[in-house]
Amino acid sequence: MPDVPAVPKRVATRHPLRNIRAFRSALLRWFDESGTDYPWRRTTDPYAILVSEVMLQQTTIGAVIRNRRFERFLEKFPDLRSLAEAPESALLRTWEGLGYYNRVRNLQETARVILKDHDGEFPADPSGLESLPGIGRYTAGAVASFAFDYPAPIVEANISRVLSRLFDYREPVDAPAGRNQLWNWAEALLPTRHARTFNSAFMELGQSYCSPRSPNCLQCPVQDFCATRNPDTLPLKKTRRATVEIDEHVLFVRKRGGPVLLAREEGSRRKGLWKLPERSHDQLADFPLLATRRYDITHHKVTMHIYRCPPSRIPPPAGTPTEQFHCSTSLQELPMPSPFRRALTDLL
Repeated sequence: MPDVPAVPKRVATRHPLRNIRAFRSALLRWFDESGTDYPWRRTTDPYAILVSEVMLQQTTIGAVIRNRRFERFLEKFPDLRSLAEAPESALLRTWEGLGYYNRVRNLQETARVILKDHDGEFPADPSGLESLPGIGRYTAGAVASFAFDYPAPIVEANISRVLSRLFDYREPVDAPAGRNQLWNWAEALLPTRHARTFNSAFMELGQSYCSPRSPNCLQCPVQDFCATRNPDTLPLKKTRRATVEIDEHVLFVRKRGGPVLLAREEGSRRKGLWKLPERSHDQLADFPLLATRRYDITHHKVTMHIYRCPPSRIPPPAGTPTEQFHCSTSLQELPMPSPFRRALTDLL
């Protein structure tokens, strides 16, 4: 929905809790008429819903829809068993581009636990779901409500923003007290029936009318219940971590005939993925600079400097990383961080 010009916001005439039936009715009526038809809303399969929730934790809806990431993942791993038995390389390659790769490792571990300890059946309540690896309070509530219509509250970025504005909450929502308050309000507002629809509507309200910038308050379906007069100032958050600038110096080494040298990541963030080998700037200062690339990862802004190096002059690595030559035909099958995939595609 396009942003609208800032105009004075109307004063609330009703309270969302004191007029809770009217609030729920207004929200659900709007969603019934205007709710978006996302692929994960067409199913009540808890496996598919879990995949969507894990995928959307750190990835925008637009990116998932635009590239059919949800559908493509389910085509490759259509059920718990296919995911549980997948080799790590295939798992990481399918997840490539979504980042935060421990999410998919936890997803695979969850599939294995459900098959082993729950006879392949998902727990239907939040407490049972939270006992699974990698599933926290939000994901448990989302799977319980969306798959089983269980009355479980959920609070994520969109709902957090809506709640802070509805109640004009002027404390940091990412502090412990703030988080507890939001969860309490979410639970109080949630009906005992139709939790699936209510939670979907609540999230979509934050994605559409109650957006982070230039919220469309004058057309919001629950505007009569919203206490804040300054929605652009909410939610309040603690001071953000400063952005860190990083320089990354990597080698492009190619043998005659095509094989390219790659290094296997061992760190916790991208373990198991392959990338161009890294060296210190001093080691590469005398090699020709081929290209410079920039990308962001969490709170880091990375500048990748790529140097051409002949196979006979490869500088020694720090430590004992796994470095191997891979033929060009096998590169498409290797899991690789997106910035390195794009750089290597251009170089080749």
